[in-house]
Order: sequence, then structure tokens, then C-alpha cells
Amino acid sequence: MKNISLLPHFLRTAGQLTGLAAWQTGRLFRKAAQSALESVQEVLRAEVQKGNGQLVRDFLTSKALPAARSLLLERMTARLLVRLGLRGALASSVVGWVLPLVLEQLVKAGQKSGLFDKLREQETVQDTLQRLEELKRATWKRLSPDHGSGAEVLPDDTELPRQLPA
Repeated sequence: MKNISLLPHFLRTAGQLTGLAAWQTGRLFRKAAQSALESVQEVLRAEVQKGNGQLVRDFLTSKALPAARSLLLERMTARLLVRLGLRGALASSVVGWVLPLVLEQLVKAGQKSGLFDKLREQETVQDTLQRLEELKRATWKRLSPDHGSGAEVLPDDTELPRQLPA
């Protein structure tokens, strides 16, 4: 018995290929964003451990001197290039759009959660490293939200739907 399909074969195959390509692109973006976030965190942690906590605070709040900012960005770029394992124009193109995106989300997450104020208050290296880890988690939530669950944060005064009787 022949299996009858409503869609022509070429259309069904094109749809499957497009879906696979979109899935792969999403996975690759998450990998590139994760690598960029790890590279940024490694550079910031290394600076804090060297005793340059003030430089990290200034960098995150956009108050760092241009030379210091440039040096940190070069280190982040170099680490990201090594992590991605790409070469040539493709590598610089990927780094050119992923790193600024991650840094922008990092700053937005820090401003929204108030972590920059906490970073200014904390003096010890251990506290600063802990705040950087919190900032990393908050940034990753902004970069890769959980789309599959349908979960969302509701305001406190939202009425919940009534439950059906069992």
C-alpha cells in the first residue's frame, strides 16, 4: 500500500532541512555565547585575583580608562578566539558580534539586579568573585532563556486561574 502525503516530497524535505538548520544555528549561538561569557568571566576573575578589583568595577560601570578598557577587551577577544577554535575572517566576524552582545547583556543584567552597587560596596576578593559569578548567572539567563517550559514570572497581584474540580 502506498503512503499518500498531502505535501509534495520536495516541500516536505525543504521544511525538514530548514528546521534542522534553524536548530543547529540556535545550538551554535548558545555555544558561542557561552564561550564568550566564559572568556569575559575568566579575564575579569584573573584581574580580581591579581588585585585589580577597582579596574573590574570601573570596566563594568564604563568608567575605566580607554587604555585599560582596550587591554581587557583584547584579552577577552583572544580567549574567545582560542575557545571557539575558528580561524581567519570567520573567527573575527563571530567575535565581532558575539562579544559586544554578551558584554551588553552583562551590563544590563548588572544594572537590573543592582550587582554594580554591591560590587562597589564589597572590598574583599572573595566577595567580588562571588558577585561576578552571580552576574554570570544573571547574564546567562538573559542570553539563553528557557523557551520550552512556558514559565514566566508574574507580578504579585496577578490572579491565578481557578483549578478545575477533580
